Amino acid sequence: MTENPSTPPGLRIGHVRGVVLHKWQRTWEERYRNPLKIQEVADEAQLDGLRDGSLDMCFVRLPIDRDGLHAIPLYEEQMVAWVAKDHLFAAADELTMGELADEETVLTELDATAIDRVLVGAVLVVPMSIARGASRRDLVFRPITDAEPSPVALAWRIDDENPLLEEFVGVVRGRSANSSRTQKERSTSGAKPVKARPQAKKPSRPRKLRRGH
Repeated sequence: MTENPSTPPGLRIGHVRGVVLHKWQRTWEERYRNPLKIQEVADEAQLDGLRDGSLDMCFVRLPIDRDGLHAIPLYEEQMVAWVAKDHLFAAADELTMGELADEETVLTELDATAIDRVLVGAVLVVPMSIARGASRRDLVFRPITDAEPSPVALAWRIDDENPLLEEFVGVVRGRSANSSRTQKERSTSGAKPVKARPQAKKPSRPRKLRRGH
């Protein structure tokens, strides 16, 4: 399909499973005419799109090979044990890595066979957002209190000078539409104009009556 020539250039944003972009996407669409193209990528291939130029930015899980890349850490996710509903761990409120050490099969990669293996007794360790987002009634997840968290970062190429990149970083970091930096960036990108809010008038003070002499 041929793109509308009047549509301003946008950004191609990748993300690993579990990262939800709805809030940032809504904010972007409120401020800019430049469209976002969102694409989920596999964890094991999370940098491929940046390296080959098919993605402008990508939400990744650290650690990564940062050669030639900017990467700003955003938040950390708690790790959970994902098990079948009839697994012994399903009766616990939370778990430790020591308890998992006694298990025969502990998986750390969500590949094509992982869920089938969990259903027959394996334990799958994943970031909480992945287990929560799947909404499977035959599985439950329990927090692992002493597991190292999974850091999520936003990455892009150092040699990419597209001004929209910094604008998207500003959205993700919560920069307001009326900040001086955002206004300067918007002026060069075809962004939607932001109307200044009218200043509220100060209430007039009552005039004092002068007493007669």
